[in-house]
Amino acid sequence: MATGADETWDVVVVGAGTAGNYAAATIANAGYDVLVLERKSETEAGHIACGDALKGATDFPEAIPRSYIEPAMTNTEVDHGRFEIPEHDTVLEIPVPGELAVVDRWKYGQCIIDGATDAGAAFRYDTVVQGVEQDDDGTVTGVITRRNGDARHIGADVVIDAAGALSILQDDVDFDGTTFDTNVSYDQFCSAYREIVEVTEEVPWKDALVFKPTQRAAGYLWYFPRTGTEINAGLGFQMNEEPMELVEVLKRDLREREEFAGATVKDKRGAALPTRRPYDSAVAPGFLAVGDAAAHVNPTTGGGIAGAAYSGAYAGEQAIRAIEAGTVAEDALWTYNERVMDHFGARYAALDVYNILSTAVDVDDLMGLLAALPGQKLAEALYGGTTDLGWGLKARIAVDSFGYWRLIGRLYKTKQLADELLAHYERYPASPDGFADWQAERDRIMDRIYDRTGAEPKY
Repeated sequence: MATGADETWDVVVVGAGTAGNYAAATIANAGYDVLVLERKSETEAGHIACGDALKGATDFPEAIPRSYIEPAMTNTEVDHGRFEIPEHDTVLEIPVPGELAVVDRWKYGQCIIDGATDAGAAFRYDTVVQGVEQDDDGTVTGVITRRNGDARHIGADVVIDAAGALSILQDDVDFDGTTFDTNVSYDQFCSAYREIVEVTEEVPWKDALVFKPTQRAAGYLWYFPRTGTEINAGLGFQMNEEPMELVEVLKRDLREREEFAGATVKDKRGAALPTRRPYDSAVAPGFLAVGDAAAHVNPTTGGGIAGAAYSGAYAGEQAIRAIEAGTVAEDALWTYNERVMDHFGARYAALDVYNILSTAVDVDDLMGLLAALPGQKLAEALYGGTTDLGWGLKARIAVDSFGYWRLIGRLYKTKQLADELLAHYERYPASPDGFADWQAERDRIMDRIYDRTGAEPKY
């Protein structure tokens, strides 16, 4: 524990978002004392900028039962993506398999806080974490907080960083001699902005998640219907690109859409999303990072609710194992890294390859190719679980995509390398001992990806 701590807990979780709540609920359910520190007020906690789309809630960790989440689901009729490509007068309707819903994100945030509270977690609001405490051998032993002007030293066996993409904790921890990923910069992130817009009549696409290109590499607009008349409208762009005036671009698009005539804006929020590969390692002695704080986000869509829920649960379970084993050393927490990579981290790392490619291709060419393909039939074939599209469909794709064959060739070669990267991530080391060699081989694959895509190195 931290020397001179004003109070001590088994685990301290910083941040009351999805990852933090699932971590806290997991730990509390096991009978351990866990404190969640949240900088916002009790009323504002859970109120963040988000696309509000939720996929696969039936498969979320059991630490917070689904019954807690259901009241926040405002639209469970959404079942497909609607990709609008106005420059080519094309709309692609792509079915999405599995459960899909749009939620009231603020209400969802409050619901999972209730779930963690009922599990036995303690919460402290209006609390700013100003620093992290470490002992002489570098083990994190607690945090320094300020609440209502009063400073407090809070000791813990394990500190879990669930404070989001802009968390300051990692700036304060000395990671020298650990495997914790410090190869992180904001140009690997996405800047996003969203508004909750109320329209006068139901939109005709209330059963769809609407996407539209922004004519900027690695950027898109979205329109996600919370209800038929309440729409989450937003957009984002990669921060290694030329800055975009997010508010003006969104307002201009809203003005051009008939369904938003006479609409009113109910809420406005911006955020930074870590649209990059997951951290190579998110553990250090006495310390784990989860959710956005460890880049557990789909880098192509920015979706992070499911990854955050599972990373929180996995971190909570590993913290318990380490405490029971009597050591919170890095190797005692390492299995958390393995579980993340095995569940979704490897897949997210492979998807990041396409995010990298998107910065090196002409967005007009990419949209033209998508518009030329038979989207509905292609989607049906892919979601049917087969790559055998049939000779008739293959012939149609070949004819319709004439003029984009060079781009198709780049996409195919990129996919080959993405598959190779995925296979490498699936061989993530079982202990820190093999970590350096694993990273070196991963970096060699990445060099070939940069060479083949023509993209500037991202890491």
